Amino acid sequence: MGATLEASRRDHVLLLTISDPDTRNALNGDEFYAAIEDAIEFANNDLDIRAIILTGEGSAFSSGGNVRDMLEREGMFSGTPEQIAEQYRTGIQRIPRAFWKLDVPAIAAVNGAAIGAGCDLACMCDIRIASDRAVFTESFVRVGIVAGDGGSWLLPRIVGYARAAEMAFTAGVIDADEACAIGLVSRVVPHDKLMQVAFELAGRITANPPHVLRWTKRLMRESQHAQLDTILNMAASYQAMAHRTEDHAEALAAMMEKRRPEFKGR
Repeated sequence: MGATLEASRRDHVLLLTISDPDTRNALNGDEFYAAIEDAIEFANNDLDIRAIILTGEGSAFSSGGNVRDMLEREGMFSGTPEQIAEQYRTGIQRIPRAFWKLDVPAIAAVNGAAIGAGCDLACMCDIRIASDRAVFTESFVRVGIVAGDGGSWLLPRIVGYARAAEMAFTAGVIDADEACAIGLVSRVVPHDKLMQVAFELAGRITANPPHVLRWTKRLMRESQHAQLDTILNMAASYQAMAHRTEDHAEALAAMMEKRRPEFKGR
C-alpha cells in the first residue's frame, strides 16, 4: 500500500500529514510520491497558499525507508542493482526534486522519530520545529546502505560538514535538544504545543506579501550554489518587480498610517 499524504488548508497554510501507522510513516509508494508532487504543484500554482507545514501522524514523523521491504527485497528494493538504481531515481528521489521546486516556505513540524529518509525529509523543508519527543538519526550505514534520497547533500548544508559526517558515519540517534544545539531544528517545544507553534510561525510568515515570500525563497535557494554576482542580478530583477507591486504600496501606507497591512498578492 504505502504511505498516504493527507492535505488540509487553514487560511494561507497548506498542512500535509504523512500517514501510514503500520510502518510509522515510511516513505514509499508511487501514490505517495505523486501526492507530494501534486501538493507542491498545487501550492506553487495557488498564490493564496503562502506556507506549507509538513508533519507525521501518530508517534513518528517518518521512519524513512520500509525496512521490511528491504529485508524481503520487495518494491523499490527488488531486482538487479541497475533496476534498483532506476527505482530510486523514479521513486523516492522524486521527493527532494519536488521540494527543491517548492516556491513557498515549508515548515517541518517533527512530532516524533525522524529516521533515515525521514530525517532527510525534514531537511528538505526550510524550517524545522521539533516536539520534545522527537529524535533524529541519519541511520543509513546501520542498515548497510547510503542516503539515496539526497541526505548527503542536504544535511551538511544545515548543520555543517563535521556534524553531518558524525551523524552519517555513526548513525547515532540525537534527541531534540541536541538537534537544536547543532542547528538541525530551530526550536524545541512541548509535544502538545507543536502544531500550535507551527501554525503560529506559519502565520507570521503568511502575514507577508506572497510574491515577495516566493522571490525571497528563490534567492535563498539559489544562493546555496550560485555566485554572488548571480544572486545580485536576480535580486535586482525581483526588487524591480517588488517596487511596482500593490502589496509594496500597501506595506508603506500601512506603516505610515500605523495599521496592519492587508496583502492581496498583487
